[in-house]
Amino acid sequence: MTGATGGRHRAVVPQRLETDAEAIERDLLKLVLTIIELIRQLMEKQAIRRLDEGDLSDAQIEGLGNGLMRLEQAMNDLKDRYGLSTEDLNIDLGPLGTLLPE
Repeated sequence: MTGATGGRHRAVVPQRLETDAEAIERDLLKLVLTIIELIRQLMEKQAIRRLDEGDLSDAQIEGLGNGLMRLEQAMNDLKDRYGLSTEDLNIDLGPLGTLLPE
């Protein structure tokens, strides 16, 4: 690796890593909930697409609706329990924008 004059910069590594067990647990939960929220939103869009195409029976529509509502309620319960909001789960990907749709 070359120095700053060579055009490449070394990454700054913090001298201390966060070792607070509660902070680590909260950050891990935040990551897991972010992934679950992303999957939930994708499943919801897929269900709406299939509904619009008339690809589902009445029983399938009811099952999907109930399942998505239960998942959303479980997500809300976990966010409330750990003091997180949907905005907290929306990871900033830098120039790509945020992970979850606004």
